[in-house]
Amino acid sequence: MTVTAPGRPATAVYRLTAPALPTTPRVARDAVAAWLCAAGHHGLLDTARTLVSDVVTNVVVHTRVPHLWVGAAVTRLGAVVSVWDGDQSGVPRPRHAAEDDTGGRGLFLVEALSHAWGVSWTGGAEPAGKRVWFELRASREGT
Repeated sequence: MTVTAPGRPATAVYRLTAPALPTTPRVARDAVAAWLCAAGHHGLLDTARTLVSDVVTNVVVHTRVPHLWVGAAVTRLGAVVSVWDGDQSGVPRPRHAAEDDTGGRGLFLVEALSHAWGVSWTGGAEPAGKRVWFELRASREGT
């Protein structure tokens, strides 16, 4: 789907629904990479793959949800990528992992490598889940 608002660049909106399985981070990063390639954002691919893998892995490892959703709004200027899950508990936040920890760096990387990022609750007054999102901006149009 492509959405165009007056004075705004055209936006292609994508969404993937996937089971919360150990193989899903690979599937999600490949999907987001394809969406970015379609827009010509080859310069964002490595960062996007890393961040999508980290955020989706957090859902797979730290929640007990049966499925998750990955979405992206891609413009000529970059993309906002979101990962939704139905878990109502816990607030994802970056932490500084110890040197010998094998994990715990995912959201720290999201914070360090994205233009902006955040967490929002979905479902209104009674949260039905959360969305972790991050924004990637092209250094120049089409990269």
